[in-house]
Amino acid sequence: MATKPPQGDPVQDAPKVAERKRAAAGLPAIGHTLRMAHQQMGVKRTALTLLSVNQKDGFDCPGCAWPEPEHRHKAEFCENGAKAVAEEATLRRVTPEFFAAHPVSDLARRSGYWLGQQGRLTHPMYLPEGADHYEPVSWERAFDIVAEELTALSSPDEAVFYTSGRTSNEAAFLYQLFARKLGTNNLPDCSNMCHESSGSALSETIGVGKGSVLLEDLHQADLVVVAGQNPGTNHPRMLSALEKAKANGARIVSVNPLPEAGLERFKNPQTPKGLTTGTSLTDLFLQIRIGGDQALFRLLNKLILDTPGAVDEEFVRAHTHGFHAFAEAARAADWDETLAATGLAREDVERFLRMVLDSERIVVCWAMGLTQHKHSVPMIREIVNFLLLRGNIGRPGAGVCPVRGHSNVQGDRTMGIFERPAPAFLDALGREFGFAPPREHGYDVVRAIRALRDGEAKVFFAMGGNFVSASPDTEVTEAAMRRARLTVHVSTKLNRSHAVTGARALILPTLGRTERDLQAGGEQFVTVEDSMGMVHASRGRLEPASPHLLSEPAIVCRLARRVLGAEDDVPWEEFEKDYATVRDRIARVVPGFEDFNARVAHPGGFALPHAPRDERRFPTATGKANFTAAPVEYPHLPEGRLLLQTLRSHDQYNTTIYGLDDRYRGIRNGRRVVLVNPDDAEALQLADGSYVDLVSEWKDGVERRAPGFRVVHYPTARGCAAAYYPETNVLVPLDATADVSNTPASKSVVVRLEQSATD
Repeated sequence: MATKPPQGDPVQDAPKVAERKRAAAGLPAIGHTLRMAHQQMGVKRTALTLLSVNQKDGFDCPGCAWPEPEHRHKAEFCENGAKAVAEEATLRRVTPEFFAAHPVSDLARRSGYWLGQQGRLTHPMYLPEGADHYEPVSWERAFDIVAEELTALSSPDEAVFYTSGRTSNEAAFLYQLFARKLGTNNLPDCSNMCHESSGSALSETIGVGKGSVLLEDLHQADLVVVAGQNPGTNHPRMLSALEKAKANGARIVSVNPLPEAGLERFKNPQTPKGLTTGTSLTDLFLQIRIGGDQALFRLLNKLILDTPGAVDEEFVRAHTHGFHAFAEAARAADWDETLAATGLAREDVERFLRMVLDSERIVVCWAMGLTQHKHSVPMIREIVNFLLLRGNIGRPGAGVCPVRGHSNVQGDRTMGIFERPAPAFLDALGREFGFAPPREHGYDVVRAIRALRDGEAKVFFAMGGNFVSASPDTEVTEAAMRRARLTVHVSTKLNRSHAVTGARALILPTLGRTERDLQAGGEQFVTVEDSMGMVHASRGRLEPASPHLLSEPAIVCRLARRVLGAEDDVPWEEFEKDYATVRDRIARVVPGFEDFNARVAHPGGFALPHAPRDERRFPTATGKANFTAAPVEYPHLPEGRLLLQTLRSHDQYNTTIYGLDDRYRGIRNGRRVVLVNPDDAEALQLADGSYVDLVSEWKDGVERRAPGFRVVHYPTARGCAAAYYPETNVLVPLDATADVSNTPASKSVVVRLEQSATD
């Protein structure tokens, strides 16, 4: 029997606040996991489903992209992974009757939390032009509608094909093939909004836009630096890896504007010690001001250069380029400027330096706290400089570790989901399928929104995700989407994007990771790539939520046959029947996937090659790892303003809201809070519990306002504040992006806090 979704839309702007936690996981995590899973799935389904998560013969968690260890626990999942599974395997259903009862105008007024709690989509739904209700539609008619709009375009470049990170390798490869057969490289994806800065910086400096470490490297490290990242909420299984590193003798430095419970103490729920005392993880907490990381690492590099014997001169000489220009810039680093930029004390920086000099093997991990600033790319380049100086790339237990936030977001990019594809990839794709792929670069996320806003794009097709809520400058994004002729969303659940539509709209319901995928060729599996370049199989076990669902590969194949016509010689029907035939083609197009079907049959999968890690070979323009010497940048605040970072609550995964609590930060039953340092609050005369409007300030002079946020006095870095997205995405200007990567600068928004009219 289906569980009941909430009947009313819960109030989210009257939160309760308690003391923040100083430890993560433990018994509370177990209780919270079981409670939420039971609410969504019931007792029997909970047990059957959770015991298959991340197992070698099971399905990949639809949450984060953290890799699985070789030897796995029977409960190889975290609290937030269990929430992601429960949301997908829920017994709640969104049927045609639901849409008959709820017009789009009503859905548009609902919160993202309420929409997501309604359950799984069961039928293809169509919103005709001028209508206010979605109505059921056959799959054949749905594909006809998409074909009508695509064939009516003046150019294929008037279509945008977006991809979220949960799409499988097989679906992603087929999707980009269809778009390029149609004639466009307009393939923006969620990487454009999160780790694009990492890829840009790493491609230039080491020649591969991915991390250089495997899971065992963390276990072998002498020092692990975790910068701009909250593993306790965003990648909880990373805490187990850090715990193992600590047990092996590693020390951990946390660099973050906020203290995070998981990095303070981890209570591993899978061990007796974890259920009692836990493990203290962080040896040194550097509470840095938002955006000060480049300045910190630049000064560290100067201090390393000034320390006799600290530089790995043999590595630098044999494997790097640009050292002298970098060293000249680094030696100009200034203590006073660095301390002003970072807000750190001199003794803390000196302690960090001693830990670095005492460590032979260093891993630096980071996430969106580093990637979403104007100067994110030079910031990450400076981290690469830091590692290169002591030979910490291409050595066991050392390297760069950008932690991807969504399962298979890295795999999608490997499969060709990229608006700026490499010529070699297009050459291989063209040879394999006998056509000339388009060469002109397409739209990334920000450019796609501009194109829709300006009428240069008319069809928006999303393979998963919640584009409207995930994107910056909410009002601009929503207006842009409403200018489209057609918006299409391949989805498992209802979200805000389904209520912000073009003239016509389609919702195409698809299988989830948890569900069996039975095609004409038999039961299928798909593959994913984790954050460390491991590729493995994923096999759903549950019966589909509805007999009317299609898999993502099937949706792409049927759409391609309808749009491209019978004369197209790509064997779409064969691909739909048997995904092994897709993997055979991937093996001939994408380097590292040779003999794909045989290798992925191995339990646990296989590691993709990584030249810097495997061979200390750097496939850059110079043939070596590149030192860089960009000017140091950091945000400068006007008087009376704060620098806001957007972040997730603990009951949240990206734009999916599981609940209204942020247990570790002491926030309960609400989301409209702004965390402010008590000293800043006193200077601004903001009492704890008062209500303010957040108003962002940017050079375009446009006022962007997020009203009705409760002030919470919280130990943030001075001058810095934090609030949850997507509620605060409205404050991020569309054109406020990172240099080079064009990633929205969501972690450094200058705001003023005005007393709210609701206070």
